[in-house]
Amino acid sequence: MIALADCNNFYASCERVFNPKIKSKPVIVLSNNDGCVIARSNEAKTLGIKMGEPVFKIRNIIDQNKVYIFSTNFALYGDMSNRVMSLLSDMVPSLEVYSIDEAFLDFDGIRDYSQLAYNIKTKVQKSTGIPISIGVAKTKTLAKIANYIAKKNSKNNIFIINENSNFSELFKKISISNLWGIGNSYSFILNNYGVKTIYDFMCLNESWVQNTMNIVGLKMLRELKGESCFPIDANPSTKKNISTSRTFKADTSDMRLIKQAVSNHAVRCAEKLRKQKSSGRYIGVFLKTNPFKKQARYHSAYNFSILNTATNDSIEIVDIANKLLKSIYKKGCKYKKSGVIISDIVPENQVQLNLFNNPKNYIVRKKLFDKIDLINRTMGRDKVRILAQGIPEKMKQKNLSPCYTTRWEDLLRVS
Repeated sequence: MIALADCNNFYASCERVFNPKIKSKPVIVLSNNDGCVIARSNEAKTLGIKMGEPVFKIRNIIDQNKVYIFSTNFALYGDMSNRVMSLLSDMVPSLEVYSIDEAFLDFDGIRDYSQLAYNIKTKVQKSTGIPISIGVAKTKTLAKIANYIAKKNSKNNIFIINENSNFSELFKKISISNLWGIGNSYSFILNNYGVKTIYDFMCLNESWVQNTMNIVGLKMLRELKGESCFPIDANPSTKKNISTSRTFKADTSDMRLIKQAVSNHAVRCAEKLRKQKSSGRYIGVFLKTNPFKKQARYHSAYNFSILNTATNDSIEIVDIANKLLKSIYKKGCKYKKSGVIISDIVPENQVQLNLFNNPKNYIVRKKLFDKIDLINRTMGRDKVRILAQGIPEKMKQKNLSPCYTTRWEDLLRVS
């Protein structure tokens, strides 16, 4: 059996741990530069606040209902996530960390699933203050559904799907859009085919599913029927795609600011590549204007380059990213967001140098960035920067809470 442990409204819950007065109050957490809603407490959801909603569009709801607003505090959320995952790993044979607030747990060999789930839930809440929901089932896909039910309908936030469960009745009540792995595009295709619920999906012919949704769709279908196709991976493989993006503090057409932002995104991507000992051949850059500004025409642009030799060299990636930026930048447009994407990723020890690459230069640059990464890890991010990154600007974070667990001066004081 497999369990999925998922922290409830994680970012909002982290804020509540150190600020008890906001318990049972509507809470939202905003994206970088306080742009859009990226997390909501249940009370905020009840008010009709949607994920991704720009904060200026819900200002009336916020003011009328005294909604508590927080800027993203990733130092706090990351540390609290590590604490939760550490507790989970101590209570099960193995686990797969799926995201910052989710983990698949190996329940094989466990006789009393319900008791273990209860013990885990109780220990995590007592030790960290973070409430979690746990879904237990035979496969990952079923565990995801069990977790969904645990959050929505279960009194103790624990739900188990086993041989005695009435699959048909359960799945007839759950929309196909809530199935793990079904995004907007597949949801649209399936709805047009008459598939509205998970039960409808289970009734489909396997050949049709594979032809329409490839082998991953077929595996999802089989997992719903109890056949495990996605085993727990305690040591997840390296990422196949890496991206970094951010919204600007204010819409801008200033090429200097946009170039600095893209350079910073490129450096972050290069750092991520080196951290997982990988290199990438495909580099893409995108720019987007604000889709919510009616008076301005929406403009979204993207361009990419495929290199002959995969790289994780920050200077090289920054140089290519800025050339791509120049090709898509449109004068007069006020841009809201920029980003860099890297894919076609291979292990760095499998990079094939061509005749025009000097192996000595490659080794020297690798040693250089090893040292830079070490300095930035030990002394703080961006202590050593590339000139194109410019001088670091503070993000717009008017509602940033203290870093209660990672900064001495922010420790709670009890008087």
